[in-house]
Amino acid sequence: MHGRTKSKSATTAGVSPGAVLLREELQNGSMRELASLTLGERHIAICAGHDAFWVIVRRPDRGGIAMRAAFCPAGYTDVREVRARPGEAARIEIASPIGTHRVAIRLKEDATPILRVATSLEAKVPLLTSFVPRDLYPLDRQDDPMGAVGEVEAAQRGFNTGAIYFRLTEPDFGSVLYCQDLTTLNRYFAATDTKPDGAVGGVWPEIGYLLPTPPQRGTPPVDPLPVGEEVLLSDACIAFHDDSGGDEQEMARRYLLLLGAVFGQVQQPSIEYRDWVDRAARALKDLADSPKATIRHYGHRYIHPYTAAEYPNSMVQLSVLSAIRDYEVWSGEKAEIGAELAAGLSKFYDPKLKTIRRYLPNVGKDKDKNAVDSWYLYHPLMQLGRLAVDGDQQALRLFKKSVGFGIRAAHHFRYKWPIQYDIRDFSVITEARNDDGLGQTDVGGIYAYVMLQAFELTDDKTYLDEARAAIDAAAGMRFELNYQANLTACGAAACIRLWRITNEMTYLCQSYVYLASFFHNTAMWESEIGHARHYRNFLGVTALHDAPYMAMYECFDSFAAFERYLKDSGPDLEPAVRLLLSEYCRYALDRAWFYYPDALPDDAIAQKQREPNGHIDHTLSFPVEDLYVDGQQAGQVGQEIYGAGSAFVFASRAFHRVEGAPFRLFCDHFLQAMDRPGERALRFQLGGASGREARLSLVRTARAKLPSFTVSAADGQPLGVHHATAERIDYYVPADGTISLLW
Repeated sequence: MHGRTKSKSATTAGVSPGAVLLREELQNGSMRELASLTLGERHIAICAGHDAFWVIVRRPDRGGIAMRAAFCPAGYTDVREVRARPGEAARIEIASPIGTHRVAIRLKEDATPILRVATSLEAKVPLLTSFVPRDLYPLDRQDDPMGAVGEVEAAQRGFNTGAIYFRLTEPDFGSVLYCQDLTTLNRYFAATDTKPDGAVGGVWPEIGYLLPTPPQRGTPPVDPLPVGEEVLLSDACIAFHDDSGGDEQEMARRYLLLLGAVFGQVQQPSIEYRDWVDRAARALKDLADSPKATIRHYGHRYIHPYTAAEYPNSMVQLSVLSAIRDYEVWSGEKAEIGAELAAGLSKFYDPKLKTIRRYLPNVGKDKDKNAVDSWYLYHPLMQLGRLAVDGDQQALRLFKKSVGFGIRAAHHFRYKWPIQYDIRDFSVITEARNDDGLGQTDVGGIYAYVMLQAFELTDDKTYLDEARAAIDAAAGMRFELNYQANLTACGAAACIRLWRITNEMTYLCQSYVYLASFFHNTAMWESEIGHARHYRNFLGVTALHDAPYMAMYECFDSFAAFERYLKDSGPDLEPAVRLLLSEYCRYALDRAWFYYPDALPDDAIAQKQREPNGHIDHTLSFPVEDLYVDGQQAGQVGQEIYGAGSAFVFASRAFHRVEGAPFRLFCDHFLQAMDRPGERALRFQLGGASGREARLSLVRTARAKLPSFTVSAADGQPLGVHHATAERIDYYVPADGTISLLW
């Protein structure tokens, strides 16, 4: 279950044995209460049932939820409350013929209260796991799961965050985000050779976590839990909100609030410093020198989308060129390859249709030169717009000549675009992505962004009205809004820009709808399954709404969109939103490094790539397209030269040149402002979340030794060095702080 579902009556949806047994035990009084706790106005009962142990949360006269914390199919011989460990509110041990279950309960009293329930098992025998029912049930006022009325807004997609977001409306218990911290369950997945594919979901009223177990058909795998080792089976964080009502904007905002609260509780991997400046220099050299990177047509140089493969196209050419231009501004030096790529842009323009096309006129007959994915029309326009805003006159001319066609397409499709159409007459080639009838649902977001660029360049209110119309047309999509991650991120950036221009709060709130759909498709856990142990995936986003992999292009394009979003934000931005965006970008600087073949073991990279995407050249500093949370080999799709812009984007955003100084500054958070009050002094403001830390590194750039530094926050107290070498000195500073640097 991926999206929104409403509860149904027992007669239409059926009832599981688990729901029936829970109702009977609660209503006939056979459950034994072992302990009780409170979390704000919520009462928590820890109870022993027939074959399970339950954590039941109730609000007075407003129903509740029941979580099966431990399942004992062979019954149990003893149960007792034991001394709680530091940070725990209660701890229960259950002895049974299969071993000892231990249930640890933690409470976080805060504006967003959180209940955490972690369950482990120490097996007595080499234990083969088999079916365990889902663990969560809503309850009505009479403790009847079948009488509870509510709605599931979103559930786990594939290997993304193991979460389900739902609201219990009758009785009005409120909204709940239930999230398994899958990082802590890696040992279980390894021992049993299982994967948490869509593990958190279900059908109302039996929802929650379905413990991954081996398939039970034919001869099942034999991978037991080891004897005498305590293995974590479940680690659930449950965040509560009092309200259950509201429109899609409010439900999205609430989801982000709850997700931000849970983020602070889950295990977060450490982050390493990555030298994106060196990576950018290598990528620039490979673009310029490798015959596998570019090809010549019409006397101009064009980029191969994949290594020595595929036809040049405008999206690829402009994405890489735009990133190179950012790098040129950052470095203060022109790159010859940038001028060469820019020289051939006009060949993508069709004077008859008056628009930039996807392919060059001489594209091979194996391609339908008139077929265009809806987003492919607007992404090149967005890059032209960026170049034009920065003063590129050629880009401005192409942008102005093409933007009218983009509006015609939007009007033809009434701001609801199909997957693919014929650019000549808008006849639809592929209508929908699947049986739900939805096309490229987030194209309206990138279209709105392009219209706002046009408004900035011309001051013509027509374009502002177009941006409004596109964003307004996306209303009602809720968690189905995401089609492709970077488009959704651009949509969020367009919304907040609209809010800044119009001062209409609805656009800030609509940005939360885009962001909720984006983060619904992230993996808020660190996988160690298969080859994933060799790379990072925490907070990675799947390329498409249903894609099996994370992709470099969507990673860094979303990073750039979120930089623009945060620059346009202000004190009205929800703190949880600032937290999630800042942390996504912070982790991207580390995670993205592993898309490069030289950062992975050879056996973690696929030997064969998708036709006709060429091959992987480990000597080239271009990323593979695909990394997999479930540990499949990377690079099955190919090595994307159009992802080369990532190094230029990361280098130009995270590293900062200090004129006349023998070092450069690195920070894994965006700098909102910087000034230089003295020859050997800097002061800058970070734009991260309150209570979080940012990594600040001072990196040597000259032969001379690094000077002595004094780094201080707003209180003026010097901050200690975290780590120091001859090449780099690292500090941790407040992520939202005003930082002073003296040398």
